[in-house]
Amino acid sequence: MGLQTTWYILIAVLLAGYAVLDGFDLGIGAIYPYVARSTQERAALRASIGPVWDGNEVWLVTGGGALFAAFPPVYAMTFSGFYMAIMLVLLGLILRAVALEFRHRDDHRAGLWDAAFHIGSVLPALLLGVALGNVIRGVPLTAQGDYSGSFWQLLNPFSLLVGVTGLAMFVSHGAAWAALKTEAALHRRTCAVRSWAHLLFVALLALTTVYAAFEVREHFKHVVARPLGWLMIVLLVAGIAAARLAMRRRRDVAAFVASSASIVAVFGIAAVGNYPVIVPARGSPAATALTVSGASSSHLTLTVMLVVAAIGMPIVLAYTVLIYRIFRGRAPADGNEY
Repeated sequence: MGLQTTWYILIAVLLAGYAVLDGFDLGIGAIYPYVARSTQERAALRASIGPVWDGNEVWLVTGGGALFAAFPPVYAMTFSGFYMAIMLVLLGLILRAVALEFRHRDDHRAGLWDAAFHIGSVLPALLLGVALGNVIRGVPLTAQGDYSGSFWQLLNPFSLLVGVTGLAMFVSHGAAWAALKTEAALHRRTCAVRSWAHLLFVALLALTTVYAAFEVREHFKHVVARPLGWLMIVLLVAGIAAARLAMRRRRDVAAFVASSASIVAVFGIAAVGNYPVIVPARGSPAATALTVSGASSSHLTLTVMLVVAAIGMPIVLAYTVLIYRIFRGRAPADGNEY
């Protein structure tokens, strides 16, 4: 059970890392057409994520790979049952990638690429939250652990609320990054968006918490009954409070760090609440949930993976830190691309 729990935690860390890093990329795309009012300002926003966005997506790929190797039945159920949703997420990520690569090379279709960048950011940001909501709430499963529902069943009220809350979270996080990387009038507008988006996120989070107390009672009970759950709650409250204080004092770095802490806490709460279940089952009494012990790979597989992770993860972290250090500072305001 120790190795299985270790990999449950590691996958949660990878997904939280993706939400923190690619989350601000998605947020930038979401606010892009509303805060940038000139060609130079739009270029500045793109340049703020230009050197890092593709590296940030590696965290999602790594998380998916780890899920495939550590918990194959969960991977199989997710990529079959959530097939349409995953295809839409991938479509959004592809649109964003193509838009970023072509926008400054094809001025004749600037409006098309700007729209693709915006849609390709909003769509994944929303659907990733919907997916998290379903993982918390549970999905219709057979006795063999296979998904037995439809795409439309994934769009239930609770999961949609989590999706909208996640979108607000990413918008706030993206605005925090933009405030950190931009100057002059663009900086002032991103600070304004950062403030109201953060308030919207907090309001939606409170509403989601109340809804969760009734919709997913077992998950809610697990969080409040476990010390790690309370640690995540404290981190979340502290992150929200620190972000508001940093915004008032115009400390952009502190505001972004506090926003990142809040995102980690949200994913931590989700992971603590589900454990030892990875995907709860809903529907018929015969439905079988996918658990950490019942859906894991062999002990040997988990051991080999842990050795590989112990070697590879420090390299990935070092590379990430190096890239962010090299490209620190404000984005160019002269319209030049990365």
